[in-house]
Amino acid sequence: MPKRLVIVESPAKARTIAGYLGPDFVVESSVGHIRDLPDSAAEIPERYKGEPWARLGVDVEHGFEPLYVVDPDKKKTVAQLRKQLADADELLLATDEDREGEAIAWHLLEVLKPKVPARRMVFHEITRDAIERALDETREVDERLVDAQESRRILDRLYGYEVSPVLWKKIMRGLSAGRVQSVATRLVVQRERERMAFRAAEWWDLLGTFDPESFEARLVSVDGQRVAQGRDFGPDGELRTEAFRLDEAAARGLAERLEGAAFHVGRVERKPYVRRPSPPFMTSTLQQEASRKLRYSAQTTMRLAQRLYENGYITYMRTDSTTLSESALTAAREQATSLFGADFVPPEPRRYERKVKNAQEAHEAIRPSGDRFRTPQEVRGEVSPDEHALYELIWMRTIASQMKDAQGQTVSLRIAGESNTGESLEFGASGTVITFRGFLAAYEEGRDDDRPAKDDDEERRLPNLAEGDAVELRALEPQGHETSPPARYTEATLVRTLEELGIGRPSTYASILGTILDRGYVFKRGTALVPAFLAFSVVALLEQHFGRLVDYDFTARMEDDLDRIAAGDEHRIEWLGRFYFGDGNGGLHELVSDLGAIDAREINSLEIGDGIVLRVGRYGPYLERDGQRASVPDELPPDELTLERAEELLSQPSGDRELGTDPETGRPIVARTGRYGPYVTEVLPEDAKEKPRTASLFKTMSLDTVTLGDALRLLQLPRVVGVAPDGEEVVARSGRYGPFVQQGKESRSLESEEQLFTIDLPAALALLAQPRQRRGQRAATKPLREIGTDPAGGREIVLKEGRFGPYVTDGETNASLRKGDDPETVTLDRAVELLAERRAKGPAKRTTRRRKAS
Repeated sequence: MPKRLVIVESPAKARTIAGYLGPDFVVESSVGHIRDLPDSAAEIPERYKGEPWARLGVDVEHGFEPLYVVDPDKKKTVAQLRKQLADADELLLATDEDREGEAIAWHLLEVLKPKVPARRMVFHEITRDAIERALDETREVDERLVDAQESRRILDRLYGYEVSPVLWKKIMRGLSAGRVQSVATRLVVQRERERMAFRAAEWWDLLGTFDPESFEARLVSVDGQRVAQGRDFGPDGELRTEAFRLDEAAARGLAERLEGAAFHVGRVERKPYVRRPSPPFMTSTLQQEASRKLRYSAQTTMRLAQRLYENGYITYMRTDSTTLSESALTAAREQATSLFGADFVPPEPRRYERKVKNAQEAHEAIRPSGDRFRTPQEVRGEVSPDEHALYELIWMRTIASQMKDAQGQTVSLRIAGESNTGESLEFGASGTVITFRGFLAAYEEGRDDDRPAKDDDEERRLPNLAEGDAVELRALEPQGHETSPPARYTEATLVRTLEELGIGRPSTYASILGTILDRGYVFKRGTALVPAFLAFSVVALLEQHFGRLVDYDFTARMEDDLDRIAAGDEHRIEWLGRFYFGDGNGGLHELVSDLGAIDAREINSLEIGDGIVLRVGRYGPYLERDGQRASVPDELPPDELTLERAEELLSQPSGDRELGTDPETGRPIVARTGRYGPYVTEVLPEDAKEKPRTASLFKTMSLDTVTLGDALRLLQLPRVVGVAPDGEEVVARSGRYGPFVQQGKESRSLESEEQLFTIDLPAALALLAQPRQRRGQRAATKPLREIGTDPAGGREIVLKEGRFGPYVTDGETNASLRKGDDPETVTLDRAVELLAERRAKGPAKRTTRRRKAS
């Protein structure tokens, strides 16, 4: 019987597809890419190690030829695939239908070198019909897609491997630069700069309540001159229009002069209100909406979507398309009719055109799979709560996209009156009455914080009034307002901005966001993305010395160039040559060759004012003025480091605080603040060869109040408690995860740091005799506070203090707080995001040490 080998990327996808194929098929997984450019010098084959380009993994002198090596962890996988292929009569490469999937298929052919027919098998949903159809419509590997992916991979390797070492030399080891990652970081830093430069402006107005029906209207003009609102002020706090600014005294005086004044309707404007449904999801819009509505990070959304796709619930989740197939249009319209009635579905299907710059492969939009969509209720027991919430979002968006417009009427009123001193005033009110909800009966798109709702976007009913009708002023309240700085980016708004600028690919946004968070360039406060001071140094260096590489237009044009390469309209080697070696402007290689002009001290400095400078050092940010230094808390957002806050940090005790002399050694004992917190240490003579004794302060101790006695006790640690009957010492010591006692390889945690000094040998031996408890088996701790109910699973979320610090839990999943998360103020939205992210990662992998060959 003929045997056909099918290779996909993931084990989950392999299991699902195997269920649709017969016994003459064998489905195996490559577990992603089996080979790539070398990650380290150890992976470079011996014959290439002497080549000047070897560290890049790209032969820049000979056509930018890439050096591919099989991942050491994939050699076992390759061996298994070769074994299966040896018994096969045909090879079907069923990797994803995009550039990355096409490249994986090409690499498999290059490594496996099949002697049997090999074909590409492509589909955008994992259903029986789609798999059977794909078997009948196989094709060759698309060399243009492979060429486009390879060009992108080489470009990103050259960028990262040439620019990152500059960051190591001038800022800090371990940093990385990337073609899109660096631009994304620059966007976040630029927004924080705007917030730092922002100066709030105060203005006042009047809020009136009028009858009939007690509707509210706000003062819009005095004597024909418009009253200033927030939009009239610039970021410097200055009025930038001809509007009339009211201060508190003027507003209150005006309110007094309006007592008993008569008002009437000066103008009525009625306009039809029509609102169209949003198109079905593509990758970027799914990430944005899941962030707004479910508080999922982009990475969490993609992990959950990947699982839904691989298990056959949704279509392929990496797509730039908003189109639906004819069968999907029919399914969505039938389901909308069934749920809401025929009156809610238009006569003809809605078809959406893609509006994405640099759109990639023409997949469908992200939708429920199959020709009949399963309802969220039908899949509830088959998927996790987080997957269910995402599926429901995709399902409802797809259904709503095929429903009728919402319709209604928007009314704008102008209420005219005159003060006791003859001033003519006008109040304004607007409202929307929706007469037919249409798609809103099913779904309403979320809204970003930096794009507030317009008055006509929210349903608000006003009384039915005509011009000239009298209205009665029932209450009048002077109100003060203050302008707000530009909102920080969230994951949703950063993705939206990158997409609007034409930078990067929607399919890569999740990994980009993950990179800038993991590298420490950005941290989260709630859902807002806050740049670390380290990011300011990185961006400053790139802007001043590699400006073209982080220019938004230049980066977007590179995407266009890569698309032309994919279309065959641009020659890859010539384009890479211009980028790397230059075409009169100086290429990347020349830019990174001369670093003498880069002043590391200047790059790592930020002027605060009054002689205070913030510097980014090896161990974190610190303030400096006239030789005085003070550490800056890692979690402090840059826009909160005002001159007043800097003065406060510098005024706090810093540097060495001498506590006294150790009576046994005669050496001074000092208290200091270090990178990992306050500690005590002894001061050794300059010619001393041994290392000084040091000890961190207990949590109950303070740098300001620690005494010489406290320090001498701490410096006694670790303390030998006694000798066990077997002759081994029992030692009490403090470690990364708290205090513990140890005998040989056995250790047990202590309940408090004070026990390090008080526990005796019998108590220590009794503790060591108890069974070892795994993490999570310790006695339950009381919640620090209750946060709320998880909308995905319905469980109560609480905040607890654990061995590794504060964490949130729903009783089943635990998620540690991150940098920037304040245990006192962490919100339900942030807790939901952290838990969803932790669940999406799946069970923690156990790490095993490899034994050295004897």
